[in-house]
Parts: sequence; structure tokens; C-alpha cells
Amino acid sequence: MTQAEREQENGKEKEKEREKEKEKEQRGVKRPIVPAAIAEPLQEPIQTTSIIIIHPGSKTLRIGRATDNVPVTVPHVIARRHKQPGQPRHEDLWLLRDGLNKPESNEQRQNGLKMVDQAIWSKKMSNGIRRTPVSAEQARAYNRQIRPAVLDPTARVKWTSTSHNADYFVGEEALYVNPADSYNLHWPICRGQLNIHGGPGGSLTAVLADLEAIWSHALQKLLEIPLKDLKYYRCILLVPDIYNRQHVKGMVNMLLKNIGFSAILVHQESVCATYGSGLSSACVVDVGDQKTSLCCVEDGVSHRSSRMCLAYGGSDVTRCFYWLLQRAGFPYRDCQLSNRMDCMLLQQLKETFCHLDQDISGLQDHEFRTRFPESPVLLYQCRLGDEKLQAPMALFYPATFGIVGQKMTSLQQRSQGDSEDPHDEHYLLSTQSKQDQSSKAGAERKSLPKPLGFEGESSSQGGEASERGLHSQEVDFGPGQAECLVGGSEMEDSPSALLSRRTAMSQFEGKALGLDKAILHCIDCCASDETKRKMYSSILVVGGGLLFHGAQEFLQHRILNKMPPSFRRLVENVEVITRPKDMDPRLIPWKGGAVLACLDTTQEMWIHQQEWQRFGVRMLRERAGFVW
Repeated sequence: MTQAEREQENGKEKEKEREKEKEKEQRGVKRPIVPAAIAEPLQEPIQTTSIIIIHPGSKTLRIGRATDNVPVTVPHVIARRHKQPGQPRHEDLWLLRDGLNKPESNEQRQNGLKMVDQAIWSKKMSNGIRRTPVSAEQARAYNRQIRPAVLDPTARVKWTSTSHNADYFVGEEALYVNPADSYNLHWPICRGQLNIHGGPGGSLTAVLADLEAIWSHALQKLLEIPLKDLKYYRCILLVPDIYNRQHVKGMVNMLLKNIGFSAILVHQESVCATYGSGLSSACVVDVGDQKTSLCCVEDGVSHRSSRMCLAYGGSDVTRCFYWLLQRAGFPYRDCQLSNRMDCMLLQQLKETFCHLDQDISGLQDHEFRTRFPESPVLLYQCRLGDEKLQAPMALFYPATFGIVGQKMTSLQQRSQGDSEDPHDEHYLLSTQSKQDQSSKAGAERKSLPKPLGFEGESSSQGGEASERGLHSQEVDFGPGQAECLVGGSEMEDSPSALLSRRTAMSQFEGKALGLDKAILHCIDCCASDETKRKMYSSILVVGGGLLFHGAQEFLQHRILNKMPPSFRRLVENVEVITRPKDMDPRLIPWKGGAVLACLDTTQEMWIHQQEWQRFGVRMLRERAGFVW
């Protein structure tokens, strides 16, 4: 061995000894409650190829790498085999929902349709001529005579083979499981929240297990990532603006512990939508399949007081279109909302035929095909009039949906508390009253005349230091925020202003607001006129529920007509953005998650697996990009 090699060997041994001594010293040090940032992973640049973006929707899962141009899209459904033979079959509702079979439902639906018709006929077309009303009777006489033509006696579409008794099927395979087979069908997310219900597979544990199975399948089969390699990957999870803390906690726990990602970052759909569209501020309107969420986002901050969730979306428009088709003598007479194949057909017909263009009027002839497993391919002719415009207009007159006795509008509620997180907003609210008392006592002491001998420079500096210390230890949320803690620029709002806005919003809770009215109320909840002006100038519509021809112009016209007169002078132009950068509006929040993965400012927001195992839900309060 040469002299150089001996010196190198000695150097390595000394370095090992120094590391052992450091470990011994650290063992005796008491660790802080809030974990320090883990230096090792953050020193190395994070590769975006190893970051997976997950955007779970009520009917569609979008998942992919941050470097992908578009995500993989999977129907968010799972079919699970019965554990015992002879077990009754369960299938979660798709187009059907509670509140449709009440005695008042039909009357409410008819009243809503009258309002829709009045709005259609009162608006002139672009050539200045009023629309000619088209009654359902005119189409019905033609459609009742139609008989289908057989195009192919044997359909190429097949039921999913269940001969090998797989425990479950996911996505398209699950949708095409024969109803005669012994499988239950579950949609794990309903109206943006986990689909917790009293039926089979409706517990929180079962729903999270369904999510784990669907997401694991997508990772392995569609993204071709073995689960054992996920320890080298990170995940960005998009959650709704109005989120359930227990549900988010369960999903984060499942992704880190069960699926095995090394780290996770949680952010809201609305903020990611602004990132994906390249806007700094916007009133984000996310029209999904089962819910419509609204929120004002300013410089990456979601204004909590403006968040609103409406319990209707694209599926409700589809069901409304089916009802209108029946009135017009729909030639496919065996169509049933309880049949999964028929639901898929109705969704397709809505997307093909419906529009919000007032210039399209009169009766028009259309054709469509039915392709069902074990059935011939049939060609139908049908004649439709105003039904194609009436169905999407139900978003602006939700009484047309005929939903009675259901909570239709939700706001962000206070946390119910979590035993793992003692320093949550309940703690902050309780300490706020103590601070009020101490601040009041301090003010009284200052107002008293100072005794001689205490007027020196050192005493005044000490008072300022103690005052700074007091404010740094506890945050004053003000009495008006007892119901609504906020972040970002909203911290500057006066308690009375916050309370009045909260009261104004509460009167709509539970009511079915039309989409245009909901946007106006959402913007009205912003703190300043300047912020409101920004929001009117940038109304961003994302999601797949408003993908109708003419939707942008239609919504813009309604907002202009209904906005407060005082803002018509302040706002230069009301701009409704439905396709920023010519992108598919359904992919914009996911794309924003991919943008988020590349930002340097997000590096402090990652929650690592070891941190989650040790500190649990407290990490969400420390690291989430919004007020937890």
C-alpha cells in the first residue's frame, strides 16, 4: 500500500468517527414539536419526471407525470366482486340522486322550465329578430313514428370478462362489467367529496380502499410505474376548495403509507387552475360533473370567504336533457336512468347536441347510434327544437333540475377538530381572547402616567420589545373571524366587514343559486373594490360541465346584465375565459399542478413520509399552501 493510499484510508476512518460523535450528540438533544426542514432531499434539485399529479374528480380521475403534456384520464369507478355468493347487488347512483321523487319535484321542474323559456324568448338573436318558440308537441309527432334501423346485428362492444374471478375491475373495465355478474359498482367520490353512505362499501375505510385500488391500477398499468419504485417518486394531490379535513387526511395517509410515495404536496383546485391558465388573479368557476365550485384567487391565495360549492353539475344537465327528450317523444323508448349503458349514451347525446347559442333556433333533425354489449347496433333519427338549449340553461335556473329537500349550496365551515392537531383553529380562537385581554391591559398601562425614574431610553425599548414578542407569539384573528379564518390579503379586513360578508353568504346556504348569481355573490365577497374589479375582468371557467357551444358569450352577457351598476363604470370589460391558451378546460387544474411542481417556492411545502409518520395531520397545517 502506497503512502497516498494510507492517508486516504486514514481520512475516511476519521470522517466516520466524526459522524459517530455527531450522532451521539444529537441523541441527547430534545427535538422541536414542529420538524425542521429535511436538508438532504431539498439540497438536490427535484426531478419533475419523478412527480405525479393526481386530480381526483367525481366521475373522472386525471393522473400523470409533471412532464406529460396531458394526463391519463380514467373513469373514477371500481367494480368489486361479492365476498359471499348470493349477496344482493349494489351500484352507486350515477344520474339519479336523492330529492328527485318528492311530491313537489315535478311542479318545481315545470316552474323552472317556464323561467328558462321566458329567458329564451325574451332575448333577441344577433340579427335583431326574436326567437320563435318551438313546442315539444311539434317534435313529438315526428319522433313517435321513428323506428330504428339495424346497422350491425352483432355489436363489437363486449362485456368485461369475469371468468377469472378478479377481485375488482377499474375504469372502463368496471363500467362494462355485466350487471348480471356478482360485482358491486362504486364511485368513490360524489359531488367532490368522498362518497360516504350507509350502503355496502360506503364507509370511510372502504372508500379509501377503492381510491387506493383505482390509483394504484392507474400508476402500474397506465403510467407503467411499479409500486415498489414509488419511494423514488413524489405526488401532488389536488383537493376541492371546500374540503373535508378528515377526507384529505385519509387520502394523504393512504398515498404516503399505503401506496408509498416519498413525499406529497397538497393544494387547492382553484389555485392550481390559475397556475394552469397563466393568470395571477381570477374568479375560478369549476363546473364539474356533480358539483360546481366557485372561488376568488388573488396572487396564489384562495379567498376563503368567497368559496362556494353548488351541488349540481354536468350530470344534472344530462338528467334534465333526458326529461326534455321524453317530452319530445324520444325514439329510444327503452332508455332508463338506472341503466349504466343508457347513462353513458345520454352523456354523449348531451355533449353532441346541447348548446348555448341563441341564434340556433327551430326544429332540426339529428341521428344517433346505440352500441350496447350483446345487442345489435341501431341507428335512430330524432327531431329536436329548444330542448338542446333548455337543458344547459338549467344551470342558470336550477329549479329545472327538480331537486327538493337537499342542501344545494355549501360554504367553508370551521374545523371539527382533530386529536392529532392540538394547535388548530380552535386553539387559535381560544388564545385570541387571552390576547385581547392582555392587549387591553397593556393599552391601559400605557395610558397611565409613567413614574419618575422609568422614562429612560432602556425602558421604552424594553416595552417595544415585549410588545413585539407578544404579537409574534399569538396571531389575532379578530372576533369577526370566529366563523371564517382567512389568509393572505384578507388578514387586513376589519372584523365587521368579515362578519357582514359571512352573514350575506349564509343566507344563500342551502338554496339553489343559478350559476350567474353565484358568480356575482362570490365576487361580492371580496374585501376591496379593487379586488372585485380584478375578478370581473378575469372569470375563469374550468371543468367539463359547461363545454357547450356559445357558453362564453352567453355567460358574459348574463354577468354584464346582472352586475351592480356601480361596477359597470369601474370595470373596463367583463371577460369570461373558457379556453385559456386554447387548452381543454377539463385539464387546466391538473396542468396547474404540473406548473406547481416546477416552482422553487413550493419546495418548502413538501410533506415527507417520515414527517407524516411522526407528526401526522399537523404537517398539513404547517405545509399546506392554504389555511388548514
